[in-house]
Amino acid sequence: MKTYDVIIVGAGMAGMTLALALTSGGLEVALVEKQPFNDMLDVSFDGRASAIAYACFRQWKALGVGDVLEPLSCRMDEIFVTDGHLPGAAAPTPLPFFLHFAAGEISDRSDDEPLGYMVENRQMRKALYEAIQARGIRLITPVSLVDHREDGVFAEIDLSTGETLKASLIVSAEGRKSSLREKAGIKYINWDYEQSAVVCTVQMDRPHNHVAYEHFLPTGPFAILPLNDNRACIVWSETHAKAKALMQVDDALFFDHLLARFGEFLGDISLVGGKFIYPLGLGLAEEMHKGRLALLGDSAHGIHPIAGQGLNLGLKDVAALAEVLIEAARLGEDIGTDLVLERYAKWRRFDNVSTSVVMDGFVRLFSNGNPLLRAVRGVGIGLFNRVPALRKFVMEDAGAATGDLPKLLRGELV
Repeated sequence: MKTYDVIIVGAGMAGMTLALALTSGGLEVALVEKQPFNDMLDVSFDGRASAIAYACFRQWKALGVGDVLEPLSCRMDEIFVTDGHLPGAAAPTPLPFFLHFAAGEISDRSDDEPLGYMVENRQMRKALYEAIQARGIRLITPVSLVDHREDGVFAEIDLSTGETLKASLIVSAEGRKSSLREKAGIKYINWDYEQSAVVCTVQMDRPHNHVAYEHFLPTGPFAILPLNDNRACIVWSETHAKAKALMQVDDALFFDHLLARFGEFLGDISLVGGKFIYPLGLGLAEEMHKGRLALLGDSAHGIHPIAGQGLNLGLKDVAALAEVLIEAARLGEDIGTDLVLERYAKWRRFDNVSTSVVMDGFVRLFSNGNPLLRAVRGVGIGLFNRVPALRKFVMEDAGAATGDLPKLLRGELV
């Protein structure tokens, strides 16, 4: 039976980042993943791209991954947000009812940081996987989790290969359907937004100039997110039925519907690659740890992609948990005890809950066509856009750069 300091179940972006962070602090780590990793690196596995907050990208730079990912990433220097059918930034003469965020308005940045970076998920997985391999971190895949138990001093997991692993702490980075969370009896609040996101990539005729656009339509947000090589990731939210229909129509008809929402302000566009669909909902665990189990990322919280904060919440979890565990280990503490894990939960609980509540409010406020609400939203957006201090705070908060920052989010190793 092999003993580790920490076993991470789930080798997604958050799980692999935690493995790199803990290893950099001297802890011995094993990663367990049920999916064959070659499948996870294939272009057909995940068509999404993620907006990475600038402080979260600092974490990757500190861990030696940022320099690999930066050439594969696209800066987001500006973001325009419009309500409903208001043309906002896409109009020849923009109406007053839109939000504009610009990186130049944030003063507390280093090295000309953007608001964030758009990175394709497959590129992130590949870079993190190569870093895991280079550092000699054990990755066991594909393998299923058969059993999990604790004896008060250690936690053990039995794998479908017949191997048993032991550690002071098990971390669930399995995603929203965490088997370890369910087995531990941690309650999980969740609901469906009755929306699905259709995701695709387009090539554009005119340069996007590193600007992201988000249009709040009655059926859900429609986002145009810049990628390198003058491409854009489209995140198109519709009701489940309409999203499923969009996936089933031929490419020509899909393109006609897409063009009607995209507009012509970036010139001719063409589809690149396949279409993908993802159901949207909210999930929130009532506890972030129990016994010798800690929850990380989507195992602890899953939110609507309306503001691109889902993966960033997980990466902020990583920075806090890594710092708590590394410092506890250096002090000779048992890293799997409630005393240690509650520090992590206390550090992350408020941000995770408040962000989930705010994102849920945005979905409910903007994903409807109520005329009265539309009028109120328009006035509110116009007023918000005229308060620089408030706009700056929102940009810094979305950039993961507010509050008590862990060292990794400041670009420093623990």
